[in-house]
Amino acid sequence: MKLATAVVGDDTIFGVVQGDRLTDLRGSFDDIVSLLELSMTESGRSTIAESLDGAPVVSLSDAAFLPPIQAPKRILCVGTNYSAHVAESDTVTEAPGHPMIFTRFASSLVGHNVPIERPHVSSNFDYEGELAIVIGRTTRYADRESALGAIAGYSCLMEGTLRDYQRHTKQFTPGKNFERSGSWGPWIVTADEVGDPYALTLSTIVDGAVVQSAPTTKLIFDLEAIVSYCSTFTTLEPGDVIATGTPGGVGYARDPQFWLEPGMTVTVEVPGVGTLTNPVIDEVL
Repeated sequence: MKLATAVVGDDTIFGVVQGDRLTDLRGSFDDIVSLLELSMTESGRSTIAESLDGAPVVSLSDAAFLPPIQAPKRILCVGTNYSAHVAESDTVTEAPGHPMIFTRFASSLVGHNVPIERPHVSSNFDYEGELAIVIGRTTRYADRESALGAIAGYSCLMEGTLRDYQRHTKQFTPGKNFERSGSWGPWIVTADEVGDPYALTLSTIVDGAVVQSAPTTKLIFDLEAIVSYCSTFTTLEPGDVIATGTPGGVGYARDPQFWLEPGMTVTVEVPGVGTLTNPVIDEVL
């Protein structure tokens, strides 16, 4: 099933997307994270399905998408996790020995169809399309065998990056956290519906042109390794988000370099998961 959060009129609602409708489940559940937790079991999914009967329904045309989870406790990101991205990098010469982890703040991400903003202090605004995984159960020191079982669902994430600020020091944080510079959504597709996460292909499209494309089989550190590693240094909790890395084809590595500008449209597409689209505008001060 597809779990989403949206604004309808003056209300923020969450629930299940079916076709062109969103069923509002606020009357049955505390929040969208509780839906994620239930989705981890067949009985939990049955509970969600039963709650759909008689619940209010709104048209997606009347809904403005928010990030599926508005304020995740953790948003972790994996850097240089596709070989083609390592090869085009001028700061990393070989695949890292461990996952390269950094964080994003919730304030840096908007929802589907919401403009992403190029800050006025930089024109080096780059795209990074990624598959995001969302944790569904509390997990610490996961081994490979149990790691996939911690994942409740999958989503699309556009990790907009200000390359000059990323390169100010060896720490990525400034370049990755300008407000409203990235996005994720439009929903979370539960793991049972996705099936094999290694049968997915990720593409990034700018103004109709494919600029990145790779199957998830090309991940250097697979999902099991990512969850296992992250759960060693922090307890992963339901609703935590991990962006798994971007393929080759980013703008800074092109000749000439290619930056996002106001008026452009960026799409991250993962068939079987979703299509996340955002127009680019100048920062709203």
